[in-house]
Amino acid sequence: MVRRLRPGEPVDVTDGLGRAVECEVVAARRDEIDCAVRRRVAAAAPSPRLVVVQALAKGDRGERAVEMLTEVGVDEIVPWSAARSVARWEGVRGVRARERWVRAAEEASKQSHRLHWPVVGELAGLKEVVERVRAAALAVLLHEEATIPLVGLARSVEVSERVAPAASAAELVLVVGPEGGVSELELATLGEAGAIVSRLGSTVLRTSTAGVVAAAVVFADLGRWDGPAR
Repeated sequence: MVRRLRPGEPVDVTDGLGRAVECEVVAARRDEIDCAVRRRVAAAAPSPRLVVVQALAKGDRGERAVEMLTEVGVDEIVPWSAARSVARWEGVRGVRARERWVRAAEEASKQSHRLHWPVVGELAGLKEVVERVRAAALAVLLHEEATIPLVGLARSVEVSERVAPAASAAELVLVVGPEGGVSELELATLGEAGAIVSRLGSTVLRTSTAGVVAAAVVFADLGRWDGPAR
């Protein structure tokens, strides 16, 4: 328990897939609590889905990015080993690094009371990112020198008309580069795959911040923040 719960306090129990029970604490002991179920909840999956391809970052910046992306409501986070990423996930160290991302997403989901917890994907290279971009209803590559602003971009594209035939739901993909920026090859390759190269604003944001700000802009454009929480 993060804090000591007392009888009468509310507690939500969720499977992370949209289902939950709203409970009230009846009794609390050191390592367990007794709860009475007050209501069952089933929330539809958000649409369109927002996927953030997040380049690996040095230190704990990657985990910080995962926490904030989860809090704002991103549906999937894909760790990307970009050409200029300082951090590298290799061997056992890579497995443990991804596990930290998963734990960060789980803890942030609890803190933000999310019923649909985000998926943390497997480590992706350029090939895998290109595949996600091609399949997306809309894909955006953030770049500080782009001329197309991100604000309003999602509203200007008919997302529902660009969904790949095999897709079960519209999916938007935001690609965030590493501290050193995306390479010329990555810029050209992702652009050819269909990604729109776009900028956030006049300042250059850290990789751990850029995806969070971009997700907030897209959610505001699409009205995903207009409905009920979770």
